[in-house]
Amino acid sequence: MLKRRTIVRASLIGSLVAMTAGLATIAHERMAPGTADDEGWRPIAWPFPRDGWPPGRAWRRDTTDVYVRPKLGFCGNCDTGVVTDEEVDRVTDIDLLDERFTPAREGSRIRITDLVGRARLYKYTLKNGAQRFAEGIAVSYKCDLVVAVIVGNVTDERARKSAHRFLESNTVQVWVNQQLEGR
Repeated sequence: MLKRRTIVRASLIGSLVAMTAGLATIAHERMAPGTADDEGWRPIAWPFPRDGWPPGRAWRRDTTDVYVRPKLGFCGNCDTGVVTDEEVDRVTDIDLLDERFTPAREGSRIRITDLVGRARLYKYTLKNGAQRFAEGIAVSYKCDLVVAVIVGNVTDERARKSAHRFLESNTVQVWVNQQLEGR
């Protein structure tokens, strides 16, 4: 009888432990979307209206936002990728901030992990008339593009480089690779 009671208690305790672990996992999954990574970047909702492309992913740290999305099958030249400022102007999502954006300076070649393309600084206007800067990035993988927009203090080289490092992080790259998988 004592042995049977011990087995029943052990089973009940095991079930309780398993249930507690399951609840902890559910709680973590619910928290995860807004949880910041080690560098302080946390996911936020995609803020832009629907257009011809699927929504991307967005993250924020302090006053800097990073928006990323693939544009599958949209690369103008599959052999060279994005190599001119005009291509960056045409394909990045800066127009989602302001359709009348203007380039603030010449673009430059950029490498985000093994994806190569161009980055360019833009000036845009908020609805209240305030002027802001954003960086548009377009890199290619075969005949697909990955575009990113960095909004915040992008005229500060350190802030911009920090956002570039985030684009190379596992947080972003795992998601990008999932989008490009099998392409």
